[in-house]
Amino acid sequence: MANGLDINFRPKSYFGPLSLPEQLLAQVKGDVVKERLGTLCKDGRYDEVVQLLGEHGISNSQFKELGKIHPMFLGGNYLPDTEGNEVEIARIVIESTTFDVTCMFAKFDDGKIHFRVVDEYGGDTLSGPCEMTSKEPLTLGQVVDFFLTAWSLIDVLEMNFEDDLNSALGFFTGKSEFYPDFDALCREHVTAKFPNAS
Repeated sequence: MANGLDINFRPKSYFGPLSLPEQLLAQVKGDVVKERLGTLCKDGRYDEVVQLLGEHGISNSQFKELGKIHPMFLGGNYLPDTEGNEVEIARIVIESTTFDVTCMFAKFDDGKIHFRVVDEYGGDTLSGPCEMTSKEPLTLGQVVDFFLTAWSLIDVLEMNFEDDLNSALGFFTGKSEFYPDFDALCREHVTAKFPNAS
């Protein structure tokens, strides 16, 4: 355990039956819209969900229009599409101008779970192995290690904040429906590895 976090926590599955709101949220790439829809669904405010999406959903051109209001609405919209039965396991959002999103996906195929880390830049920000397989869901520690090896959050934070740990910790958010302590463990990694952190 790292500071009370159970790094050996392992969800039973990533592929159980999903409720209608979960299915809806799984298809939304944009982080701001995903957060808002999640809150509305959780609160049972489905009339507002319909209002937000409109009768036929939000088109790509409408997402681009949102980006003209503020670039933060672009965050996540340029992630690659999920493949087949692939689900999002975790995401890290950085508070850059466009609120860039990097995600970890998983899908079951040929008796194994196939994991991949993706970014919004066709893999250009990835720096380590970004695919792996496992016969079972990963532990919290394995997810964070794999994610932060494939995409170096530390490098992103160092480029923006040099040795200002507090500002670095305020620049990102980790999110996961499967690992409640994902954000907390990412923060522990950053605190331990950030240069000149006291």
